[in-house]
Amino acid sequence: MTSQSPPQRVWTPRIVFGFAAITLIWGSTWLVIKDQLGAVPPSWSIAYRFAIASVSAFALATLRRERLALGGAGLRLAALIGLLQFCGNFQFVYRAEKYLTSGVVAILFALLLVPNALLARAFLGMAVTRRFLIGSVIALGGIAMLLLHEWRTGGAGARDVLPGIALTLLGLACASCANVLQATQEARRHPPIVLLAWGMLAGAIMDVSFAWATAGPPVFDAHARYWLGVAYLAVFGSVVTFPIYSVLLRVLGPGRAAYSSVAIPVVAMFLSTVFEGYRWSVLAAAGAAVAMAGLVVALNARKPSR
Repeated sequence: MTSQSPPQRVWTPRIVFGFAAITLIWGSTWLVIKDQLGAVPPSWSIAYRFAIASVSAFALATLRRERLALGGAGLRLAALIGLLQFCGNFQFVYRAEKYLTSGVVAILFALLLVPNALLARAFLGMAVTRRFLIGSVIALGGIAMLLLHEWRTGGAGARDVLPGIALTLLGLACASCANVLQATQEARRHPPIVLLAWGMLAGAIMDVSFAWATAGPPVFDAHARYWLGVAYLAVFGSVVTFPIYSVLLRVLGPGRAAYSSVAIPVVAMFLSTVFEGYRWSVLAAAGAAVAMAGLVVALNARKPSR
């Protein structure tokens, strides 16, 4: 889009449905990830997840009769996405949940909109509108209130909080770089599911190599609950959601697509209320309301021109 092009409204029913789907599904994955931290080292849980996800993604692409070949440039892009998104990001996030509650990690990940918007501005030339900035500031205020509530009630000491925050921010940086890569012109040349299938395969290979180097031979959990969790994360939390999110990155831009990360911790907290007995406070409820208000303000902004 050129600077002379008229602004466009992009909130079609398809985009709204996709935004809602990834928010609800990813809002539930934080609980499942926490449940994965047990007898199996995190590195192997991640490796299993993306080994299953890559096979499933290729199967889906084949059923859709997508052309699987990417070419040299496409394969290099997929490998880089695999390194950042499906290896680095998740290696850091799974380890962060050993130090922090899933709610805190989800809240910190809501900051994704900041590096996404900045990197998209720097490398893709996507402008940041005033309305988007105002909405972002409002949403970040709500996130800060949620984080303050978790800090007060979590009971974690500095020895746990600081490493957990550092690991989450490293995962955040990896995810943001991968998000921007998926909005580049090279990425737009390929169907999202095919590009991500190759990215998941590359990530799975890296995850297996890293797991074997750091945790030794594969470790298996005999409980069905563990493998049901792996399957849910692989199929719904990866194969279903990442292609949808890739479309949002292309249509909305990395900044606005990342607003799903603002709603996700609120969904995660509601699910925690049902399944973990999470207790809301006035501060937490106000933070959720403020974050959602900021989301509405920012997402009602027109698509910025390049």
